[in-house]
Amino acid sequence: MPRTTGIFQELASIYLDRGAAAYFGEPVTVTEHSLQAAHFAQKFNAADALVLAALLHDVGHLIGNASNDIADWKIDMRHEVSGSKWLSLRFGPSVSEPVRLHVPAKRYLCATDPAYFGKLSPASVVTLRLQGGPMSEAEVRAFEAEHFFREAVLLRRCDEEAKVAGLATTDFSHYRPLIEAMAVERA
Repeated sequence: MPRTTGIFQELASIYLDRGAAAYFGEPVTVTEHSLQAAHFAQKFNAADALVLAALLHDVGHLIGNASNDIADWKIDMRHEVSGSKWLSLRFGPSVSEPVRLHVPAKRYLCATDPAYFGKLSPASVVTLRLQGGPMSEAEVRAFEAEHFFREAVLLRRCDEEAKVAGLATTDFSHYRPLIEAMAVERA
């Protein structure tokens, strides 16, 4: 039996169960943020794998136990790591690796693009501090050596754009064919 059977339902269930929560101090829900990130990835002509990574980049928040109130956060929850590991069991590295790198991409952009910090929402500024702040020069060089660093930077830019109250997007089911086509065989 192909392993794609059930992958869409698994993801849809996660987003249905947990995605209606407010997105950590932003004017959108987690699901709206995810759909908007995928919307912007498509708008920027990203490859299908990056559109899917944009859609699923915050799955680590949904499978974890972080408080919905960002004021409660005392440490970084490393949702990019847990989300990437979870996704790597279901999709290839072209999806899971940009997800793993999307938080370092924020730190990278803050270190390399003088205008980027000004684009961060107040909640994103709070999490930047918890995530280690802008990268050092050595961290920038190491990040640029990552195979999917360019994809992660584009994903990050989509992530920052995806906080628009009331923005019309397609619904989650629109991505079912993409999810099923990109899923990897599981034993």
